[in-house]
Amino acid sequence: MKAVWYEELGPADDVLVEGEMDTPEAGPGEVRVQLCASGINPADVKRRGLGTYGLEHPRIIPNSDGAGIVDQIGDGVESSLLGQRVWLFNGQRGGRAFGTAAEYITLDSWLVAPLPDDLSFAEGACLGIPCMTAHRNVFADGPVTGKTVLITGGAGAVGHYAVQWARRGGATVIATVSGPEKAAHAIAGGAHHTVNYRDADAAEQIMDLTGGAGVDRIVEVDLAGNLAMSLKVLKNTGMISVYASNGDPENLFMRMALKNVVVRFMVLHSVPRDAIDHARADIADWLAEGTAMHTVAATFPLAACAEAHKFVESGHKLGTVVVEPNQ
Repeated sequence: MKAVWYEELGPADDVLVEGEMDTPEAGPGEVRVQLCASGINPADVKRRGLGTYGLEHPRIIPNSDGAGIVDQIGDGVESSLLGQRVWLFNGQRGGRAFGTAAEYITLDSWLVAPLPDDLSFAEGACLGIPCMTAHRNVFADGPVTGKTVLITGGAGAVGHYAVQWARRGGATVIATVSGPEKAAHAIAGGAHHTVNYRDADAAEQIMDLTGGAGVDRIVEVDLAGNLAMSLKVLKNTGMISVYASNGDPENLFMRMALKNVVVRFMVLHSVPRDAIDHARADIADWLAEGTAMHTVAATFPLAACAEAHKFVESGHKLGTVVVEPNQ
């Protein structure tokens, strides 16, 4: 099969290699997916470029989300999955070296879910880690009906799904963004209000929007970068659910303790299975309704995987960057 891989860490142009590899075979409990789309997460490029976890395997096929067609099943897998259109998540995670920047991937059958016929494979590749991370961060601590939820980075891949989940869950949703285009994107996803986090008075704007009460929960894209503002706008005993941080905040304990803040940290590949199943079920219901918004920032052929990674690193994308292995 055609694939892109790396065997050392570094810049995309220097370390990503396109070539031929053996086509994998589905083992017990596994499915093989013929990939039509591969979604790139910021964590995928950080793993390759910064070595977030070091070089975990001698050879790594990057990218952890995708969509395609199940073309082979292993022992113990329901035969009804064969031939199904699916979206998948955590491809290059959980000890697996080979992700979705390839024509095929094998993985446990519970890591795939049906993709409705009215969604493209590129849209399916947007779901995965962003949509499931957003679901976990919004709902892990109970319903949000009647609450005010702040989504930092509300136009990002995770943030935009979090906006949609929180709005669908009955919350008043405030999203922070970096400019007018991203504000419009967050509003289209269901945000009631947007605030430019670059404004010197961003915290005051958020407090004004809440009538001085503050927000009940925050879905946080950068704990270190946003902590000063977050603590100004979060209610006493409020909740911050964190899925990313550019560094470790200083004096974290005392700053949180003074407001009796509850903090949840999460990374999807270690989320308990029951929470994964809950998210999968809610996503299936949501997709059946046809109201979810999926944003494909750009598509690239497999041979241009390095360019796709660089586009993610540029910070200029709006949505998910997708590589098409069959192009």
